[in-house]
Amino acid sequence: MTNKMVDRINRSFESQTMMKTIGARIHNIEKGSVSIEAPILPSTLQQQGYGHAGLTFSIGDSAAGYSALTLLPEDQEVMTAEIKINLLAPAEGELLLAEGKVVKSGKRFIVVTSEINALNNGQTKLIAIIQGTMVTVRMKS
Repeated sequence: MTNKMVDRINRSFESQTMMKTIGARIHNIEKGSVSIEAPILPSTLQQQGYGHAGLTFSIGDSAAGYSALTLLPEDQEVMTAEIKINLLAPAEGELLLAEGKVVKSGKRFIVVTSEINALNNGQTKLIAIIQGTMVTVRMKS
């Protein structure tokens, strides 16, 4: 993984206002793998007091997408073509951590996955699994 690629991903991430809104930040970047964490804030709770599934989905989708981006040349980006989530447990705790990985990289499509864990009082619990397909697109000028 080059510093140039890490910088590219960090710049792209910083431009996402959605990630700023939910307080998300990049936790780790490696070739084919990106982790994103987000606090479970009072503004991101659902009606029963757990982290909203939208929070879980958002960081899982971004972690998966940036994992795909680590494999692409500078003139290409990715967009989500399709994605599915299995919610396994409520998002309870202080923090969510999404670990995105590339499953299979092709010329046009990249199959990705994310596991999202909740951190609660020092304990980690798998709360969701995402699987999706990213499509490569040309960079906007």
